[in-house]
Amino acid sequence: MADDEVEVNGKIVSVLPGTMFRVELENGHRVLAHISGKLRKNFIKITTGDTVKMVMNPTDINKARIIYRVRNADSNRNAPIRSYGPRNRKR
Repeated sequence: MADDEVEVNGKIVSVLPGTMFRVELENGHRVLAHISGKLRKNFIKITTGDTVKMVMNPTDINKARIIYRVRNADSNRNAPIRSYGPRNRKR
């Protein structure tokens, strides 16, 4: 994190195309955020309702970069159950 960046917490409000997210900050301000390269590389899934840490540039307060998804065990993520199709078993 650079010296001029500010770290803030927020909650994902909506998922947009192209790995972009609409995030509501703790003070009620909504920003457009994208995920960092480390989250892409490690295939971290982010859905609506997740709490995230972000860094923002003080000169542009409408954009942010998501750097961490906070583990929230008490929330229901409503993630879809993935089916890999029927199993073909040899008997």
